[in-house]
Parts: sequence; structure tokens; C-alpha cells
Amino acid sequence: MGLLGRSGDPTRAKSSAFDALVIGLGNPGKQYARTRHNVGEEVVVELARRAGESLKAGRDNAWVAEVRLGAKRAVLAFPTTFMNESGQAVRKLVKRYGFAGHEGLIVVQDELDLPPGTVRLKVGGGLGGHNGLRSITSHMGTQDYVRVRIGVGKPPNKEQGADHVLKKVPASERQLLDVAVNLAADAVESILDIGIDAAMNKFNSL
Repeated sequence: MGLLGRSGDPTRAKSSAFDALVIGLGNPGKQYARTRHNVGEEVVVELARRAGESLKAGRDNAWVAEVRLGAKRAVLAFPTTFMNESGQAVRKLVKRYGFAGHEGLIVVQDELDLPPGTVRLKVGGGLGGHNGLRSITSHMGTQDYVRVRIGVGKPPNKEQGADHVLKKVPASERQLLDVAVNLAADAVESILDIGIDAAMNKFNSL
């Protein structure tokens, strides 16, 4: 199934000139920067920085950078729609860059079901109540895309869910998330380098 699929075979034929479309989820606006919900955005910004680039406003409801990560070419993007409409930008970017459906799609997200600072990789699976994933799945017609999940922990109760992901993070936890953002960027690079199966073996055991 190719570079990002279950075989991790980097020789598969591609429909796009790029090897991956990496989507960092979050909400636009300074008031949401550095919140738990925007760790995905931070990862694509970090990947762009490593490549000597920066995200710039594009035509597809997203900030975008075209970069080389190791031997692979990737499109990094942060949708400028709100989280629950992220799929609009993803669908447009998939079409613009010539990807065949969800081929090459990597979504970086915050994950309530993981302890703060934990990074885990998976392909497909449930949506866990995540509005960004729900929107992407709706627009793409599948949930079988690669996910890089950054743990942000659960709120004390469901009623505090929105406040938990949208408000500023205590300094001690923010330090954990800063480390996790860098680790998640490492994970994206590993997916491109060695394929998703090998990357899952590497990062899911940390």
C-alpha cells in the first residue's frame, strides 16, 4: 500500500509529485495559539522550520509550505478554517497537489485519550469525538489515513472539554507538550523515511 500504508514500501507509484500531505490541526487566531487543541499546528510549523521554510497563506483555506524532509517532498499545511471544518481545506489540498484520495495524508492532532506529552501513531480507527478528524473523514470519505496523536489528557468531566483544549496550558504541562511537538515532528520524518509500520514500532513503544 505504499510509503504511508501498511507495507512501508517507498517504491510505490505516486499520483502526486509530493510524498506526503501533512496536516496540522488547530484553530486560527492568536487567542488559540499554544493551546492544547493547536499542537498539530505547532508540529507543521516546526517541520517547516527544520526545512528552512515557513508556512504562507495559500488559496485553499490553509497556510502551506512545500518542503523537502530528508529524501522526500512534503506539503505542510495548517487549515485556516475552524477545527470543525478542517476537511474543507484538506479536500482542496488533496486535489491541488494531485494525491489519490487519502494517499500520503498524515494528520497531526491533539488526543484527549492519551496522557499529556505522549506521542502515538496509527492508521485509521475511530474519531474519538475529535471534530477535526470528523470533518476530514466526512470530506475524504474515509478514516483510513495516518494519524500522529499528541496526548493532551482528559478534562475532569465532559462538560469542561472545550475549556480544556482551548484555554492556555499550565507551564509544567506546556513543557511536556513542547517536547511532544518535537517528538511528533520526528515521527512525521520517520514515517516519510521508513514507512508507517516501522515508525509505529519505533514511536509507539516510547
